[in-house]
Amino acid sequence: MIGQKGYPPVHGGIEKHVAELAARLPAHGFSVEIYSRPHYSPLDGDSGLPAVTVRRLRSIPTKHLDAISHTVAATFDVLRRDAPIVHYHALGPGLLSGLPRWLGRRRTIVTVHGLDWQREKWGPMARGVLRLGEWASAALPDRTIVVSRALAEHYRQAHHRRVDYIPNGIGAPVVRVPERLAALGIDRPFVLFVARLVPEKGCHLLVEAWRGLPEELRAGHRLVVAGDAGFTHGYADRLRRDAPADVLFPGYVHGPALEEMYSAAEVMVLPSTLEGLSISLLEAMSYGRCCLVSDIPPNLEAAGGHTAVFRSGDAADLRRRLVELLGDAPRRQALGRAAAAHARENYDWDRVAEATAQLYRQVLDGRSKSI
Repeated sequence: MIGQKGYPPVHGGIEKHVAELAARLPAHGFSVEIYSRPHYSPLDGDSGLPAVTVRRLRSIPTKHLDAISHTVAATFDVLRRDAPIVHYHALGPGLLSGLPRWLGRRRTIVTVHGLDWQREKWGPMARGVLRLGEWASAALPDRTIVVSRALAEHYRQAHHRRVDYIPNGIGAPVVRVPERLAALGIDRPFVLFVARLVPEKGCHLLVEAWRGLPEELRAGHRLVVAGDAGFTHGYADRLRRDAPADVLFPGYVHGPALEEMYSAAEVMVLPSTLEGLSISLLEAMSYGRCCLVSDIPPNLEAAGGHTAVFRSGDAADLRRRLVELLGDAPRRQALGRAAAAHARENYDWDRVAEATAQLYRQVLDGRSKSI
């Protein structure tokens, strides 16, 4: 596995995706090697999971060079190893997906988690490189996986290519009583945001909407922003500086503390303008949380009609929907129940791993391009 920041998954949807696959693929007969970056995790060698190894290689940890420098190092390292399949994740890393095929007679796969060139943090040159990565993800590997039907339709129209749709998944929710939340400053009912603090996730829009809520609602609730910068420290610093005092920024939250947040939140808000298929949304839905999402196609696809929706980029509409939900407990509960049933029926990591293993076997048998 190449392209993810590392293992174990401290934050990031791709990292979570890779970790969940790695935990399950050995049961299907595949050992897994995960390439990891030093600034993400200190783990190197034994992962603690059967047949899963972590290979920690250095990168150039800057906004523009971190991913590609690590991908180059990992690609040339894997050519020295006995790995019949090299699985790249994301558009930038996919630029190198031809090399193991041409130089090492390896099978390669690229999973597209989103159209990264659309992210607001990139300038014109980086966008151009990532657009090239999109072309490469369609043209160079043996097979291309996408995590949403919206992405599959994009590849059909833009590249005249049928790709393999394998979505993200969820595990069984671990419902917890709130034992850790008070230590994080969560002393009342709360609205939850879970994502990296990057512009396309829309946290600034949520903070703007929150600032305009009626005083009686603000007095009885907090907004909890569980996330931190992703080479976007200026944006994250501005969010913290400009946010009202009743907005909490606990940083990245994972493990039992995040499970407590999912178990207790009144509403989970995903105001993103760009997604592949949000794992945090699927997880919140699996816990039976009432979710409020922007109306971009990947969010609507994940929601399946079982969340509240607002117009993407419209802080006033977000505020109106949030006021409605916070004032209507029966509706929150009904949406939460429907969301949980939908998420558990349609998104499951065991099925994701089984489909991925089946694709691996097809590739090893010589069934390559999906045309």
